[in-house]
Amino acid sequence: MIPPRVSVDAVREKIGTYADKQQTADQRYQIYKDLIGFLPPRIEARINVTGALDPELLDMQERMRARAMYPKCFDVKTSQLMLFGMLLMDMNDAAPLHGIAARRAGATWEEMQAVVSLAFLFRGLSAANRGAELLANIAKREVEDEAAAKTNRK
Repeated sequence: MIPPRVSVDAVREKIGTYADKQQTADQRYQIYKDLIGFLPPRIEARINVTGALDPELLDMQERMRARAMYPKCFDVKTSQLMLFGMLLMDMNDAAPLHGIAARRAGATWEEMQAVVSLAFLFRGLSAANRGAELLANIAKREVEDEAAAKTNRK
């Protein structure tokens, strides 16, 4: 579901160090951790590679992402549900990340299934099958996260 982590050390050694003056890499990471609960590897790669080679572009990318992803007319849950559905329709591998973000923003399983059902209407059984798989994997992840949190509290 989640691709493997990149080697930030290799990026620093071969490409260069993060040089964005607007925000630190950790500040950029935190935005995603707050939304999804973790830092997706591809985003970590983009922050470090683009942050080393073209930090001004990285800042523009992040500002555009924030503006588009958090419109004033929608709450985070609604935006994330829509993104989950759009990406599911495209069979995009970023769909699970936005499904996780939708759940973290308060989406119910019923709402998640409704999005999958809408995708089914226009994309067919492949979207229904992929959507069900995504929901099952998100549920599994939540169970594992809850078990880990209980273990850490002990």
